[in-house]
Amino acid sequence: MRSQRLVLALITAFALQQTPGWAQGFTTDFRLESCKWSSTGAQNPYFSLQPGYQLVLEGEEDGTEIRAEVTVLREQKAITFRTGRGGPITVSARVVEEREFEDGEVVEVSRNWFARCVQTSDIFYFGEEVDLYENGVLVGHEGAWQAGEDGALPGIIMPGSFLLGARYYQEIAPDVAEDRAENIDMGLRVTVPAGTFRGCVSVRETSPLSPGGGGDVKVYCPGVGIVKDGDLELAEAGTADPR
Repeated sequence: MRSQRLVLALITAFALQQTPGWAQGFTTDFRLESCKWSSTGAQNPYFSLQPGYQLVLEGEEDGTEIRAEVTVLREQKAITFRTGRGGPITVSARVVEEREFEDGEVVEVSRNWFARCVQTSDIFYFGEEVDLYENGVLVGHEGAWQAGEDGALPGIIMPGSFLLGARYYQEIAPDVAEDRAENIDMGLRVTVPAGTFRGCVSVRETSPLSPGGGGDVKVYCPGVGIVKDGDLELAEAGTADPR
């Protein structure tokens, strides 16, 4: 435990030296130039990029039945960006589609882009396309962003090594998408409709674009992925047509 605290202190000190004032306390510099990239596989125990893998989460929010279907597609997208130390860096990112339904009606379809740094197994988030619907009609694309455009850079969606207390940005798209995460618990035993899982971890997500909020807590379990997202719980996990 003492050695873990020392490692955390060193990481935090490094992060404070590397991050701008608006992100103080959360890592934004991930040394992306050093990574070799992969867009497939399940080497990160909490986040699979294996085409065809699907998670279905269900729950109720304010009396509305919510269903989220998360599917890893065969499709990939080339993302090119530069860091403060140069570039360009081009990554072939895996497309992960999320469909959200309220009372059986689709309200959002997002196509998210992820890739894994081979050396660390960190899963990086490179942006998303967003389609928002009302009564079956497309009404907007709020929240869409892409690394390499308008100053946006990739963030970490799930570290390869879960370090308790680590704080890092998941999205680095100024004034558009600035979700950040803090690793708050580990070694959890969790029961959801899909089953009981052990060795799980929890992450609190906040955003400076929504100040004053307590944030959302997500729980991830090894070999499965996300099993809790706020009021939503994992109902199914398995394979689907990856398209």
